[in-house]
Amino acid sequence: MKPSPKRLLLLYLLPIPVLFLSLWVGPSRMFGWEEVIAHFFQVGTIQEDAGQQMLHTILWDIRLPRILLGFLIGGALSVSGCALQAMFRNPLVCPYILGLSSGAAFGAAVSIAIGSGLLQLFSFGFGILAVGASYLLARSRKTVSIVSLILSGVVVSGLFTALLTIVQYCVDPFKLQTIVHWTMGNLHTAGWGKLRSAAGPILVGTGILLLYRFRLNVIALGDEQCRSVGLHPEAEKFRMLVPATLAASASVAVAGVIGLVGLLVPHLVRMMIGPDNRRLVPASFCFGGMYLVLVDDLARSLASVEIPIGVFTNLIGGPFLIYLLRKERVGWQI
Repeated sequence: MKPSPKRLLLLYLLPIPVLFLSLWVGPSRMFGWEEVIAHFFQVGTIQEDAGQQMLHTILWDIRLPRILLGFLIGGALSVSGCALQAMFRNPLVCPYILGLSSGAAFGAAVSIAIGSGLLQLFSFGFGILAVGASYLLARSRKTVSIVSLILSGVVVSGLFTALLTIVQYCVDPFKLQTIVHWTMGNLHTAGWGKLRSAAGPILVGTGILLLYRFRLNVIALGDEQCRSVGLHPEAEKFRMLVPATLAASASVAVAGVIGLVGLLVPHLVRMMIGPDNRRLVPASFCFGGMYLVLVDDLARSLASVEIPIGVFTNLIGGPFLIYLLRKERVGWQI
């Protein structure tokens, strides 16, 4: 299946108006569309009016970093899920199912509990430990069974979830509240500081996957085909696993556990443009970022209180994924 250039161009360009229009979305009722539009024409001038200064703070210091961070996280989770699905030749694989999210969540919770200040390092370390454990448990006679991989991921995820519960039980109430809110998945604490801390690992991880995305096509064909073209399958999988874990764990470190994005978005994009990873990986990044920004817009505007975005992605993604899998045959073979 070769997608039309217009469809690809639409996937790449559609996030731009979505990101721009998201600046208008929020719980504030103090300013209407007219004030926001007028502010854009006056953004280069110094405003002494207190209302204009407040509007500037809302748009550029609260909403804009949140939108950019949501886009990066959505793109990172989607690309990570896309790469993991190709590596393990399994359309059901995602960071959440393989235990990466649970491992990264446990690492971040430990960092919060001990006050180490190394949240991203702990998150990455335990995230890659969880994925490695799932892969090694499923490996038998130099092969990895799809069923064994899923079962191993469930076991490892359950183990780290139990360890996370122990950490929650042992910490003081103030840190417990932080961990509980964080594990729900949210962007309400987004700011320029969090954006700067997450942008580096996310861009490095996704950049490596984008750079070597053509190798994912070879890996997805199987170990024998990979060896026939002179590539070592285990080494290639490790090279893809590290940046995928880096991108996903950096996302978990700043936003908590956001489930089903890495599973749902690659399916949707694969149905639109086909399974060729040369196009699928960059398109998944753009579509995944846009998807999470839209979900976050709903989460912070539908009700008087903000719904955690991790809860929202599960509420939307779960039924929608079941509908897609029952209605359509999701293409997988390259």
